Order: sequence, then C-alpha cells, then structure tokens
Amino acid sequence: MTVQAHDQGPGPSPADAWNDPVPTAVVVLADGSVLYGQGIGATGHAVGEICFNTAMTGYQEILTDPSYAGQIITFTFPHVGNVGTNEEDIETANLAAASGVRGCILRAPVTGPSNWRATHHFNEWLKRRGIIGLTGIDTRALTAMIRDRGMPNAVIAHAPDGVFDLPALKAEAAAWPGLEGMDLVPDVTTAQSYVWDETPWEWGEGYGRLANPSLHIVAIDYGVKRNILRKFAGLGCKVTVVPATTEADRILEMAPDGVFLSNGPGDPAATGEYAVPVIRRLIDTGLPVFGICLGHQMLGLALGATTKKMHQGHHGANHPVKDHTTGKVEITSMNHGFAVDRESLPDNVEETHVSLFDGSNCGLRLKDRPVFSVQYHPEASPGPMDSHYLFTRFVDLIRERKGATAKVGS
Repeated sequence: MTVQAHDQGPGPSPADAWNDPVPTAVVVLADGSVLYGQGIGATGHAVGEICFNTAMTGYQEILTDPSYAGQIITFTFPHVGNVGTNEEDIETANLAAASGVRGCILRAPVTGPSNWRATHHFNEWLKRRGIIGLTGIDTRALTAMIRDRGMPNAVIAHAPDGVFDLPALKAEAAAWPGLEGMDLVPDVTTAQSYVWDETPWEWGEGYGRLANPSLHIVAIDYGVKRNILRKFAGLGCKVTVVPATTEADRILEMAPDGVFLSNGPGDPAATGEYAVPVIRRLIDTGLPVFGICLGHQMLGLALGATTKKMHQGHHGANHPVKDHTTGKVEITSMNHGFAVDRESLPDNVEETHVSLFDGSNCGLRLKDRPVFSVQYHPEASPGPMDSHYLFTRFVDLIRERKGATAKVGS
C-alpha cells in the first residue's frame, strides 16, 4: 500500500518551517514514528542507525568518512551545504567503495555554495554519491531524543512525488538488526595493496608528494581516511596500504618499520574475528603499532580488553580529551559508537587518554612495548589540530626502535 506522506503517520506536522505543503522525504524510526521533511540528494530509501554530529564545519569530510558506514547522520549545526563541495575534502581513500553513510538529516534547506573552493552544489554532490538527504527536521528535538533513548534504527526515504509505502518502511526499520555484531569493514576496505605518497595540504600549494621516504609504514585499511595517510607521508613515511584481511606473514614480508591500524565502521568484536589474531602476531614481533578509532578498539581486544556499544556515541569536532601522559587537554574530532571498556584493561595496559565528557576510555598503551592507540581522529579532517603530535609520537617510537636495533646489530 502506498500513501501520501502528509496524510499518514505520527510525528510533527508536514507543514514544516519552510512552508512546503508536500513532504518529499521521511525518516521512519524502528518504533514506528515518522518525521517529515524535504528531500535532497539521491532518491530511494536506506536503512541505518541515526546518530548526531555536533561539528560546525567539515560536513564533506564527515560524509565521506568510512567510519560512518551504516549510519544516518543528524547535523546539529543548521547551516550544512552552504560552502558547497570540492574534490579536495573527500576523506574516503577507497574511491571504488560505495558511500558508507546511509543518509543525512538537516535543519535548514541547502543554499547555493558561497566559497572560492566550491566546485559543486551540495545537493548535486549528494546525488552523485548516492546519499539521501532530508531538510526541515527539528534536529534539536531529534538530538534530545537520541540523548535520552539512544541511537535508533531507522529508514530514510526520498521520493519527489511524496508517495511512500509507510507500512513497508516501518517494517524495514523494525527488522534491521542494528550495528551490534555487524562487520562493515568489507564494504569500505581496499581490494588490493597500494602505496600512498601524498602529503598534507598547504596554502598556495595544495597537496604535495613525498620524494625521499625515510621510513616504511604498513597501514591496515579498515576504512582509512586520506588525511591520516597524508600525515604519515608528511613525516617522511612511505605508506603501504593493505586490505583488512591481510595476513600477518604477508605484512611482515613487506619489512615495515611500523604498523598502523586504521579507523573504520561497525562492531569491533565482529571485525576482530579475523583482525585480532593478526594484530596479536604483529605485537609479538616488537614492531611499533599505532591504532585509531576502530583500530584502537581492536587493539584493545587484542590486548585482552573488551568493547561495548555506547548509548549515544561520540560524534563531533569539539570533544575534550585529557592525555594523562602529558597532563594536557586537547579538543578532538570523534566518530564512534563503540568503546573500549576501561574496567577490562589488563594490568600490562595503561589508559593514556580519557574523555572529559563522560569519562570513557580514549587511549591506551602497552607498558612494555611500543604499542599505543587513541579512540578519536587526530588527523584533523575535520579539525581541530590539537592531536597532530600523536603521529610524531609514533614516528619517534619507530626511530627509537630502529636506533636500538642498529646498536644491537653493531
């Protein structure tokens, strides 16, 4: 049965703040609630988990972050799309993968781009990437609901004629199992190994190329972001990116000076079924290992800790984190719905970073080996840049080990 969206379903009046009489998009929650709005971007429907992101800038980087696979993003900042889009701010390293994000929910209608770097209108960019969008929603009310009840499963749908099969959409939202137990890494990881040599963006020059690398890092791609790879290249590191299922022996054959465990989507326990044994083997070699986001969670699993689903997750670019190793507080960019359970950390693992919002674990290190990780995104894309020091910390560990190895060999 198909119905006109404005004639059916609970939720706010379809005569929204923008006075368009016919809703062309809906969000149908797993509990049967229906929110109406105006559709933008791709048409059709998609199912996922709704989260909210509090960042005021960087919507293009956020929507191309593979860590958001399986999620529908509610932007709390009302003006999204106003600076358009460009070809430089895409964070997906694997361009062959489909857009991981399932949709986006906005307050204000999208205006024309007003930025000298813009090459495409936000609406057209969403269409090209197959991302469904919806405007006209009271995002503050939706965010408050998520804070109270947790992140709901939902279907987002866009139909220009405003005709939707609401019973079918409700059934789909209710039937979707959610992110717990779901391995989404195969949807975003690279299919084959490649070498990365692009360095960070600089004013007036754009992105550069690394000419003479002094170190070699193997990055296991669970959904890696471009700017992470650029940060390594900017510090003189040749980066070989390998698929998530690459065996430890194959990685060791590449003779890396260090191994990086990337960010990514889904339940770390599910991905850890095949990733954790590899990580444990790499740790046993004594190689420096650095993990971010999903890489941090799976490193925790490899060291004997457990992970858990969060109530509302951390998504934004304004999260305060304290580094216990320096005593400093940094403002960080975060995107995660799972966390390492700090109470489960074994005795040989030290908690290095903690969220000042809720006290959850945001970093750890192995006490007797050059192995550490953080939950947040220190590559600052989108910002802030407070945590760039972590890449230098990793490179310093690599150089220290190489120096110690050289002394032993002499």
